[in-house]
Amino acid sequence: MRSLKYLSVLCLFILLPVMTGWAQDARIDFDRLNGLEARARDVVEVNIDGKLLDLAKRVTAKVDDVNAKKVALAIGGLKGIYVRAYRFENENEYNMSDVDAIRSQLNAPGWEKLANVRSKKNNQKVDVYTMFSGDIMSGVAVVISESKSIAVVNMIGPIDIEMLAELSGKLSIPKIDIEREKDAPKPK
Repeated sequence: MRSLKYLSVLCLFILLPVMTGWAQDARIDFDRLNGLEARARDVVEVNIDGKLLDLAKRVTAKVDDVNAKKVALAIGGLKGIYVRAYRFENENEYNMSDVDAIRSQLNAPGWEKLANVRSKKNNQKVDVYTMFSGDIMSGVAVVISESKSIAVVNMIGPIDIEMLAELSGKLSIPKIDIEREKDAPKPK
């Protein structure tokens, strides 16, 4: 009986980290955005994980291009990259509640807001979230909405945020373009 008690405690210590990992999955549920495809002029859907991600890591590391090498460094520890981008012909062709449903997922325990940027140019809203498991980053999510477009990027695994910002607008990574005040001094 005593050995059964010790075995139960041992199983608890082994299974607890596994169950905690399941409880804090960094993958976003994109189902709420499925209806946007019919209304959008252009749609981009990217799902890179498993063997395809391993292949992408090997290929980008071998390409003789500075940006490709930066991507290889940025995705070295990733387990998945998921992108949804929708561009509409006219302003306000999508329901903001669809985007807010994604943002509400990222307000759940485990996610931390890293940046929140609002610009009057094209009514742009940019939110960057990170998820950590202890001291290790386990996910990043970027939600960008404008008057005629929506983009959501979800990466699972560690990533260098500065590298992501540097790559914005390159290699199909959405550009984060924030309008500066005309009278504001330029950074030195």
